[in-house]
Amino acid sequence: MLSAFEVVAEPNRRRILDVLREGRCPVGELSHRLGLTQPTVSKHLRVLKDARLVDVEQDAQRRLYRLRPEPLVELDAWLAPYRELWSQRLDALERHLTTMADDPPASARPSPPPRRKR
Repeated sequence: MLSAFEVVAEPNRRRILDVLREGRCPVGELSHRLGLTQPTVSKHLRVLKDARLVDVEQDAQRRLYRLRPEPLVELDAWLAPYRELWSQRLDALERHLTTMADDPPASARPSPPPRRKR
C-alpha cells in the first residue's frame, strides 16, 4: 500500500481532492470537471480510497465520493515541525537582509584619506 505522501504526490489525485473539498461528487462529474476519462478518475479514486483519503457512499444509482479529512490532518501534523523550521529560517534571512540594508556595503563607505609620507 502506498503512503499518504506517495498518494498525494500524484497531481491528478491532488486535483480530485481539491474538487472533493467542495463536497460529495460522483465519478462522472469529477471526470467532467477535471477533463479526465472516467476510467482514469476511477483508478485514482481507488488509490485514494485504499489510502483512506476518500470514502464512497451509494446514493440510489450513483456512487458519491467524499473527502476524509483525518489522514490529511495527520499529514499536516507531521509537516508542522518542518513548517516551523522553514519559518524560522526565513525570519532569520529577513533579519539578515534588513541588517544589510541598514549597513552600507564597504565599497560605499568613504575610504580614509591616504597617509602622507614623512
